[in-house]
Amino acid sequence: MPLALIGWLVCVELTSGVLQGYYVTLTPDIARHLSVTDADVNWFEAGQLLLSALMVPVLAKLGDMHGHKRMLLVSTAITAAASWWMAFAGDFWSYLIAFSLQGAYTVWLPLEVALIFDRGRRTGVAPSATRRAAGLLVIALEAGAIIGALGAAAAFGAFGEAMPATLMLPAAMVTLCFFAILWGVPESEPLPGRSLDAGGFVLLALSLLTITSGLTFLKLGGVDAWWGWAVMAVGVLLLVPFGRWVLGKEDPAIDLRVMRRPEMWPVQLTAGLIGVSLLGAQTPLATYAGTDPSLGYGLGLDASGRSILIGVYLLALIVGAAALAVLSARVRPRLLLIVASTLVGVGYLLLVPFHLEVWQVFACMAVAGVGSGALVGALPAAAAAAAPRGQTGVATAMTNTTKTIGGSFASSIFAIVLAVRAIGTAASLGGYIVVWIICGVTALVAAVGLVAVPRLAFADPEPVPEPSAGAAAASEA
Repeated sequence: MPLALIGWLVCVELTSGVLQGYYVTLTPDIARHLSVTDADVNWFEAGQLLLSALMVPVLAKLGDMHGHKRMLLVSTAITAAASWWMAFAGDFWSYLIAFSLQGAYTVWLPLEVALIFDRGRRTGVAPSATRRAAGLLVIALEAGAIIGALGAAAAFGAFGEAMPATLMLPAAMVTLCFFAILWGVPESEPLPGRSLDAGGFVLLALSLLTITSGLTFLKLGGVDAWWGWAVMAVGVLLLVPFGRWVLGKEDPAIDLRVMRRPEMWPVQLTAGLIGVSLLGAQTPLATYAGTDPSLGYGLGLDASGRSILIGVYLLALIVGAAALAVLSARVRPRLLLIVASTLVGVGYLLLVPFHLEVWQVFACMAVAGVGSGALVGALPAAAAAAAPRGQTGVATAMTNTTKTIGGSFASSIFAIVLAVRAIGTAASLGGYIVVWIICGVTALVAAVGLVAVPRLAFADPEPVPEPSAGAAAASEA
């Protein structure tokens, strides 16, 4: 795998990580800048998750059709434009639209993995090389998140707490990324004669839109909000006409025949189940860490203490990604996925008995973080290896979409669970235990599902031995 290609893509993922860490740190200051409440900023994340879930499959499909580099440039241009818009947005709705559009960066990693796999397809070691490269990209991603979290506070102070100037820095980074991709990244080789299944994507978008809208209604109205369940049920039912539509197409939006292969469906299932803890459990973790220990639970950490906890978790993600890069050519990829999912499950289940001391929570999150870090890179790489040529982009993007859906569903359910028997503004200990059990069990279910993957799936093909001279002569005779 060309080191120059990996180097340019590492720069892109470093920027992606900065975007993920930068704005979270500034959330209270952004709320004051826009004159909105702290609760209102939750809509920014909801809008970005929803729009990214809709955009990522389409951009990935277009990458399979017209070249992954081209769509990487398109998504980077959208992200750069949205980032500059955010820097100058002065009201809630303008910032909400811009922040949602910025979610186009979530397609970067799937497109990069597809591009790397396409470049290595002719070498015979594309699966292991892609996993190794994906591990390096995830290391850059998580390092960027740490840099973004620390750099945001430093930039805000250096600019005299001027929000427009502070938000120009990530916008400038994304703009530079566009030119790095343009000049440094070679194009993949798309298959000719492809078509965009617009009808299939419209049905998929309607289903995702209604499902996520129902989850949002549940988060706002609680478990008794029957309209939330009704809207979500409509979204699930829309998957039926979507399935019938794509099964009748030669070049569908999402090829369900590929998705139901034994080496593919466990990967997509794992992505959705891991999204429960990877995306849905971070807010409960932060609120538990800040809960007053006088209630009999909680760590009582201030903002700096909580940032250290998050930093430990991010470092564990880096360790997991590094282990993936080192072990990708030595250990069966199926075994790697099973072990990583098991680590996530064990880490969260250990929180049930061990959650009263700071070191206990830190240790449990480190175990879960190592597994999560390996999965973030391994899942799209496994999907690329399991997909036929011409569908690597969509296959890798679907791991992102299912992960987002799993995280959105878990976030809504956790909000309801933590509100039950709350003590003032603090959630109950029973609610937190339920959250940890759900995270742990879903990860272990993913590990069990991965057992169904064929043993040699995602591995490099075995080399074919050269025939001896005698054998060749006998064959000719």
